[in-house]
Amino acid sequence: MNIALIGYEANIKNRVGSNQYAFELIKALYRLDLKNSYCVYLSKPPVPDLPIGRKNWQYKIVGPARLWNVLGLPLALFRQEPKPDVVFNPGHYSPLFFPAPLVVSVMDLGYLRYPGQFTLPIRAKLKFWTYFSIKRASHIFAISEFTRNDIIKTYRILPDKVTATPLSYSRSQYRAGIREPVVNKIAKKYHIEGKYLLFLGTLKPNKNIEGLLEAFEQLGKSKATKVKLVIAGKKGWLYESIYQKVKDLNLQDRVIFPGFVDEKDVVGLMAGAELFVMPSFWEGFGIPVLEAMAVGTPVVVANIASLPEIVGQAGMLVDPYSPESIARGIEEAIVKRQELRQKGIERASQFSWRKCARQTLTILEKVSQNPRCQ
Repeated sequence: MNIALIGYEANIKNRVGSNQYAFELIKALYRLDLKNSYCVYLSKPPVPDLPIGRKNWQYKIVGPARLWNVLGLPLALFRQEPKPDVVFNPGHYSPLFFPAPLVVSVMDLGYLRYPGQFTLPIRAKLKFWTYFSIKRASHIFAISEFTRNDIIKTYRILPDKVTATPLSYSRSQYRAGIREPVVNKIAKKYHIEGKYLLFLGTLKPNKNIEGLLEAFEQLGKSKATKVKLVIAGKKGWLYESIYQKVKDLNLQDRVIFPGFVDEKDVVGLMAGAELFVMPSFWEGFGIPVLEAMAVGTPVVVANIASLPEIVGQAGMLVDPYSPESIARGIEEAIVKRQELRQKGIERASQFSWRKCARQTLTILEKVSQNPRCQ
């Protein structure tokens, strides 16, 4: 089987969300599959940590980058020799034209559920390209059962045409027992002193950081919780109100914004936290939640979207629309910290990138043999 793999999402240095998914899946496919041939399409030279080329794994750099999906990539796909048996895009910005059955991955449909939480250009881009990719694909991967069901209902897709492939985390990096000197070194690097709660993710409306801040302000009135709140991550869009909320609640001395955290530092930052808190309005999956559980940090997450299916009984579930519920969940998680720690480690161990890659490869083989196979 000749697989045309679109590696655009993975080919960046600072990865979050869909970039992380594409990168880890590509690495897992590289380790798993020595039988099939891969031509990985990029708009610029591969970053150093992508798998090195070999007999059945080659990179092809095509341009122009500005019109990549519309012009450069489609032309290159049609010129590929031997012709691809399947075109796989671990993302939902697919080429305008393609010479073989298309398989795509969709993270979530948040832009439809919460349109006001996106800028107009971003929402329009997501709406068009996701619809285009889903409607023209022979098969669709969803990163959770929640997203799978949402795709089926929203786009009226046959259930057998959509497969949920749960994501995972780096097992070699995220594990229990991170040494205290490592934790202290990372805390010092990001100017964090004492105990802290951690949020890690892109600063944007769906993450419900303002709701977390309101809950944290309530915790300040309780003698049970004397910690700081670390809000780590790069700026996304419509994030200005987050900083204003900190000022309005007079939390400047208790909230720390370290910005984007280097990937090599995330494990130490998570391991040092009292709790990891993600009260998002929606998540397609939520890899940081798995990473936190894997290192033994208890999690407090929203009781909606994909987060409950990831956490199961291993974390505290809260109402993201209620700061009071978030505050209570944090307080209860602190009390049950040791119990949740063990449950989280066990729960995280059930997720594997190798399992995700095996599911992916099975579908790619079926589609290449029969494009109409569902």
